[in-house]
Amino acid sequence: MSSPAEFYRSLPPISKAYGTICVLATTAYQLGLYDYRSIALVHKLVITHFQVWRLITNFFFLGNFSINFGIRLLMIARYGVQLEKGPFERRTADFLWMMIFGALTLLVLSAIPIFWSPFLGISLVFMLVYVWSREFPNATVNIYGLVALKAFYLPWAMLALDVIFGSPIMPDLLGIIAGHLYYFLTVLHPLAGGKNILQTPRWVQKVVARWRIGAPPPSSRTQPAPGTGGTAFRGRSYRLSG
Repeated sequence: MSSPAEFYRSLPPISKAYGTICVLATTAYQLGLYDYRSIALVHKLVITHFQVWRLITNFFFLGNFSINFGIRLLMIARYGVQLEKGPFERRTADFLWMMIFGALTLLVLSAIPIFWSPFLGISLVFMLVYVWSREFPNATVNIYGLVALKAFYLPWAMLALDVIFGSPIMPDLLGIIAGHLYYFLTVLHPLAGGKNILQTPRWVQKVVARWRIGAPPPSSRTQPAPGTGGTAFRGRSYRLSG
């Protein structure tokens, strides 16, 4: 069995970076180094006081150290990592773009009063869960060791559990909306014969290449056919044991 250090080093770059920043943000808060309200998404302060950092920092606070915080971190470590090592393998730019698109979608949704939330990190993590459930629909998942179900139903089962336990369901719903929008635009629509209108921007590819993030992309001989755009994964045959 590998040590924690070896496990950490083995993690793919984007999931590792996001999880690490979330841990550091909560650690700094628990140590009293900052007030969580200073990084929350407050549109009035963004517009009137130009506190634009709030548009980014709100995604990195997953709450206090608690069981819920641990569960959300495990979601990144499992579902984010399996996505990055599976359908997004050697396509770090595409995975980063998925995260950026999800964040932008959540910011737009949060501008609607009924969808507003001061922290959108939970929704971004749930978006990863949703996309994972669509990429690995036939994987078997055990929920708290009590119920086994197909991964395709995982987001809805977790949503139902939030209802049962009285937890807020809006963060989960926002994650489902963002995840489905991404999956529809990059997979379902192209598979139906439509054009992939959400191709990874060139600037994202340049950032990944400039900083040498992740493994280099596949050669042109293994690139997707023209028009599929790199993020439209046409294989639906991923298999994963629960």
